[in-house]
Amino acid sequence: MTVSDKVVAVTGAGAGMGRATAELFAERGASVVVVDLDEDAAAETVDRIAADGGEATAVRADVSDADDVEGFVEHAVDTYGRLDVLHNNAGVPQRSTPVEDVTEETWDRIQDVNLKSAFLGAKFAVPRMREQGGGVILNTASTAAIRPRNGLSAYCASKGGMVTLTKQLAHELAADDVRVNAICPVATDTEMLPEFTSDGLTVDEMAATIPLGRLAEPEDVAQAAAFLASDDAEMITGTALEVDGGRDL
Repeated sequence: MTVSDKVVAVTGAGAGMGRATAELFAERGASVVVVDLDEDAAAETVDRIAADGGEATAVRADVSDADDVEGFVEHAVDTYGRLDVLHNNAGVPQRSTPVEDVTEETWDRIQDVNLKSAFLGAKFAVPRMREQGGGVILNTASTAAIRPRNGLSAYCASKGGMVTLTKQLAHELAADDVRVNAICPVATDTEMLPEFTSDGLTVDEMAATIPLGRLAEPEDVAQAAAFLASDDAEMITGTALEVDGGRDL
């Protein structure tokens, strides 16, 4: 599973799944554009990659802002000459909230960061990928797109939309040799996880709902992303890969 010599942009790469993915891509020989709203966190990821002998550069960007998204795509091309893989990974959680208590501001923010960001990423990356003869887009969705639970109306809608957008783009872009796939992680051991425990579920109780008996680790998601981005997955497009320990069975 090689991604050597590919140019990869990963959003939300200042921590968690995004950082693990950026580090794994760099370890396997890719040049990585580390994108995050937190400039210091992005720089820290780059420092970690450089300490291991990898190649990376940091860009601060709000993935819900069109100018910022266009900016990091152009940065990738200006710095490395191309963009082979775009991983739309950045996202925000939702605290468990009855639908009638969800504010319009909360709804809009979750859709903007979790879903509109992938549209914007495709909007600006696809012309570059088409010019260079192909590419890969990866979208981080969630098991919440497949098995919703109470109190997550805005979050589930955003991740369900991500899966459907993935399938639509895979169909639309197949003729351009641009593959598009989604990754659906189960509860993952990151700083964001406690945001999902407010409906009474503890982290241990979450783990107990997973047949394999543990939470996902950021590295589990990174391994899935590296496979889907590699040439070994050249016949895979339009799928929503469940990295869930059997949770969605």
